[in-house]
Amino acid sequence: MNKDIYILGIESSCDDTAAAVLKNGYVLSNSIANQSIHKLYGGVIPEAASRAHMQNIIPVVENAMSIAGISKKELAAVAFTRGPGLLGSLLVGSSFAKAFSMGLGVPIIAVNHMQAHVLAHFIRDDTKKGVPTFPFLCLTVSGGHTQIVLVSDFFEMKVVGETTDDAAGEAFDKIAKTMGVPYPGGPLVDKFALAGDPNRFVFTHPKVAGFDYSFSGLKTAVLYLVRDGVQANSDFVQDNINDICASAQYTIVEILLAKLKLAAAHYKINTIAVAGGVSANSLLRKRLLTDGEKLGWNVFIPDFGYCTDNAAMIAMTGYLKFLNSDFAAQDSAAKARLSIGN
Repeated sequence: MNKDIYILGIESSCDDTAAAVLKNGYVLSNSIANQSIHKLYGGVIPEAASRAHMQNIIPVVENAMSIAGISKKELAAVAFTRGPGLLGSLLVGSSFAKAFSMGLGVPIIAVNHMQAHVLAHFIRDDTKKGVPTFPFLCLTVSGGHTQIVLVSDFFEMKVVGETTDDAAGEAFDKIAKTMGVPYPGGPLVDKFALAGDPNRFVFTHPKVAGFDYSFSGLKTAVLYLVRDGVQANSDFVQDNINDICASAQYTIVEILLAKLKLAAAHYKINTIAVAGGVSANSLLRKRLLTDGEKLGWNVFIPDFGYCTDNAAMIAMTGYLKFLNSDFAAQDSAAKARLSIGN
């Protein structure tokens, strides 16, 4: 009988400290510690993030191991986020993973954060959901990235379209900040939009070649709308926040889907997945299903717990790499910038 493979995953790319344990690709625990300090500044402060990671890393790992109900000696490997992300944050997670694995005498596995978002679709849990078949297109949308990825195999990925400026998640947060909505603004824009009219304010779509995106123009258009509106009526934002959020969200989702449809038609692929923090957006999830049904797509949307940064996706990627004996050296360096193909 084959021995069970327990993988500890550690995620520390931005402002969430997370640890998870998987058994043969099945989630036993998925623990996370959020950092509330960044709400005071309206965005992530890198130095504050790295210090919070140092405080959280040991309790989070202990919690994940306790929930999993296994001992440290049962771990087959420790997987960690190598990049991309905030360098100081990445160094905390990678340094802990190296020391922990060395003390246990088990291999370490370096994980590409963006690959992990895509491979989150292959996590096994109690939902008994299906998984994408290769090849498929994955729309990865987060605060730092917006990409259309052609996925030919677990570790054969190619970016065929990406943002030329702001990421979709960044646009959500900046639009929210323009209206005085606290950080992180994306989920709150989604909430306000539910009660708004998406056709109240019309924003133009950017003209970008190929399958690439641009969101800086939309962000500026909302800024001007709010500026001019407040000049005429000091209560403009308060009176119109639902419609502004609904209109901006509708435009972002339209832009995302327009290029995704072009890419799907070009590559003749009807298996479509979405990943990253923005994949939790209610309108994007709804439109992927409704538009996908009309186009004959087989759509895969992650559970909410696997949309935002989490350690289960790191452990899952680590498990797949473990099966290939793809281990990292102790001198493996964290990288703030790392393409999805690496």
